[in-house]
Amino acid sequence: MSSPGAIAFQIGPIVIRWYGILMATSIVVGLWLGYRQAKREGLPADDIVSVGQWAILAGLVGARLYEVVFNWDYYGRYPSKIVAVWEGGLAMHGGLIVGPLVGVWLARRWNVPILRGLDVTGPSIVLGQAIGRWGNFFNEEAFGRPTDLPWKLYISPEHRPLGYAQYEYFHPTFLYESIWDFAVFLMLVGWLRPRLRGRPGALFFAYIGLYSLGRFAIEALRLDSFWLGSLRVPQLASVAGMLVAVIGMAWTNRRSASPVTG
Repeated sequence: MSSPGAIAFQIGPIVIRWYGILMATSIVVGLWLGYRQAKREGLPADDIVSVGQWAILAGLVGARLYEVVFNWDYYGRYPSKIVAVWEGGLAMHGGLIVGPLVGVWLARRWNVPILRGLDVTGPSIVLGQAIGRWGNFFNEEAFGRPTDLPWKLYISPEHRPLGYAQYEYFHPTFLYESIWDFAVFLMLVGWLRPRLRGRPGALFFAYIGLYSLGRFAIEALRLDSFWLGSLRVPQLASVAGMLVAVIGMAWTNRRSASPVTG
């Protein structure tokens, strides 16, 4: 299951792990980018960042709970590991369910523009994902099937799944997802944002759809998928994400065509 995680450096009893550094970096970069874009669009940037901070915290909790629920055979035996997030084990789909829901709820309570705020956060989230995925590299996790491709990834014996001890090199699926997430970020900010102006919420739904499309394809290579019978749970979640994106894009298009917009 999880390993303690690669150590970046240690100061006395304080241990700093690469997974934590990458996660913190992704959060800081995402919040900074969202703040800048909110300012550029004349939105209440401080309020949006405040909502974003709580949504991120909720998303991390959701991502961990998702991981724990689908690996209860392990965490049920080792309950102390449930809080050991520095060892890895954050399922992005859980974060994408809980984080935005909490963010929307808080934005409504604090009178923060919801749809335009979501449009600000979409590119920030996916850029954070691109950075955060490198934590999987240092933890030697989230890799795929054995391969001999030139970009193959060496996995040390203690991190190889049961039945794969004889293989040394695997698909770096964390890298595939990081590259895809960064490509989605570029598509959102460089191509879709100017084309979707006047359709609040559309950019966020575009992010959900594009991320889900890439995740569905990449998940087929991974060895650590959660399974529901013969189906991979992350692929089912990705299909649900694509459906949400299609419905959301249609809704924002209809909404922008009506006399009342926001």
